[in-house]
Amino acid sequence: MSGHEVVRAVLNAELVDETPAAHVNSGGFMNWWQRSRRVPDVFKSRQGLKDAAAWLVRVPFRFVGAVGRGLIVSARAWRRWVRVIDYREAAEHAEKLADKFVEIRALTLFRWKVTGLVAVLVSFLVALVDLVYGGGPLWITGAVGSVVLAIVGRRKDGSPGRKAVLAGPRTLTWTMDPQVLVDAFRDAKLIGKDESLRLVERASRVGDGWSITVDLPATRKADDVIKHRDALASALAVDEVQLIVERVRGRGGHAGRVFLWVADEDPYAGPPLRTPLLDVEYWDAWQPVPFGRDARNRRIDLPLVWTSLLVGAIPRQGKTFATRLAAAGLILDPYTRLYVFDGKGGKDWDAAEQIAHRFVCGDELEHVELVRDHLVELAAEVQSRYARMATLDDEICPESKITPGISRDINLRMPITAVVIDEVQVFLENPTRQDVGGKKTTVGTYIADLLTYLVRKGPAAGIVVILATQRPDSNTIPSRLRAVLGSRFALRVMDWRDSNIVLGEQMNTRGYDASTLLPSHKGVGILRPDGETAGADMLATTVRTFYMPNTEWRTICARGRALREAAGTLTGHAAGDDATRAIDPSAVVMALGPATDGDGDLPEPLASVVEYLGDDLDSREFVPTAELVEALDVEPTAFARQMSELGCKPVRQYVPTDDGGTRRVRGYMTADVRTAIDDFGSTRGDDGVRDDL
Repeated sequence: MSGHEVVRAVLNAELVDETPAAHVNSGGFMNWWQRSRRVPDVFKSRQGLKDAAAWLVRVPFRFVGAVGRGLIVSARAWRRWVRVIDYREAAEHAEKLADKFVEIRALTLFRWKVTGLVAVLVSFLVALVDLVYGGGPLWITGAVGSVVLAIVGRRKDGSPGRKAVLAGPRTLTWTMDPQVLVDAFRDAKLIGKDESLRLVERASRVGDGWSITVDLPATRKADDVIKHRDALASALAVDEVQLIVERVRGRGGHAGRVFLWVADEDPYAGPPLRTPLLDVEYWDAWQPVPFGRDARNRRIDLPLVWTSLLVGAIPRQGKTFATRLAAAGLILDPYTRLYVFDGKGGKDWDAAEQIAHRFVCGDELEHVELVRDHLVELAAEVQSRYARMATLDDEICPESKITPGISRDINLRMPITAVVIDEVQVFLENPTRQDVGGKKTTVGTYIADLLTYLVRKGPAAGIVVILATQRPDSNTIPSRLRAVLGSRFALRVMDWRDSNIVLGEQMNTRGYDASTLLPSHKGVGILRPDGETAGADMLATTVRTFYMPNTEWRTICARGRALREAAGTLTGHAAGDDATRAIDPSAVVMALGPATDGDGDLPEPLASVVEYLGDDLDSREFVPTAELVEALDVEPTAFARQMSELGCKPVRQYVPTDDGGTRRVRGYMTADVRTAIDDFGSTRGDDGVRDDL
């Protein structure tokens, strides 16, 4: 097979993930039933038919109850009329009840007489009709009267004794009654008692649940509903995993329009989902990789070219499986080159050794140094690619960025290159000191600098960085690296702080907290994509990843090797060549900027402040003293004195309050904190340099 033929196969590859349509001649009635627009959607599912049958069984009992309520409502209305309640209340309001007492008594007596006269006439008419025509007309009149009473006695909010009672999730999924939703929004304090919702689209059956779109009252925001999704789920009497809340964006959407979807049951339960990559021979690395499905069973594809990915989770939550899913699509493209580094040292990534251009497995110092050398080699490759792209004409390279044609041209030697590092904390935390460009630093810090450079400069040159860690904290992955990682995927973590470190600052306040995921939901995480996915208008979405055990992973890797052998693109470690190109470190250091050191050498309490703020050190302008004292558990007076000695003087600033106002508090400007870090670094001489925050 020639290289040209493989390219054509890759470009024409298509993933088929649909169930083959049934033959028109077989099951004709069922096909018509499923396809007909005249048949309501609710009757096209088994659950809908069950609910319809249950509704038919309940109809007689509901009718009798409505008739009873109608009798009570009618009796109450007659009682108010005969007692002249409206006239009496008007007199009381005008403080003239004593003056009107005689008139009220006379009118009450008159209405009692009218009631008695009507009762006598009705009794006479009933007897006369029964004598002349028999009981038929009476039965018809009774039936009509019972229907009228049932209509009068229907459940309606605001009438005494007839306020709708929340019936639970089963009734909600069947009816999605708008009034139930209004009550739920009020109970969750998402709208006021005097406010209501406007129905945009009526409830309809979507997948294994019900959906509805509503408009919030003026000044109410959809983001607040997303943030308080758990409170709304509680008001609707469903588990929060069954409730999906999305803001409607783009055309037809605005800041106050909300889409709700309520699942019949836990959408993340059930057997594992098989990855569709097993059913294809090739995959185009320029196409998003099938990653999983969301609660509504929509397939979520993860774009990798032009971006990077961070996967974070506590152990045994599916972190390695998720990372391998992202790498699998790249493996099935024979024109993609992979650098695979496994800090765990197990067998999870052994199968990738047969296709990897560079492969390291282990956590010893020799393995860490190999990772460093390979990253230095790749950083130099990025510089070389930019230099070579500058010499290409505009037809081949129109925007100084890599293109599919460039990445697949073997002669240009610029394939899409992925750096996949599992347990990246093993390499980033290595404390071994070394001299880089005349500056002393640690191996771990230097690796962090190299990765930061690759994430910042690499995408346009075809470099994809995929990092996975089971220790998502500010010490493990420096803020300068986390800040430039594009896509984030957080499986279950310990608390909201770890979730924010993976997904981004303040994501928990926007309704996305990976620490709330259930332990039983293996492989379920929150994806914050950098690119087009299903539901790309959303900030993030909860995804249940596809399941790819070791046997299937080995199948993917074996298929990737066969593709590379056929295309003649097997290189490096997989081809038996482990020699790393000799690179002049000074050239790479110049590209990276000054070698950096960690925060661990900063004096206290400055080091603790930097650790606590993390990414906020760059994004926030002011942090209150009370917040720091509480977070760091320090004595306020001593803390203020120590910070002043380090050059951080407290100032007073206005901060927003929960009630929408502002108040003036003491605190520190983050610019002063960064200046203190710089000043401390400049006084350390040749033994260390400042942290590039």
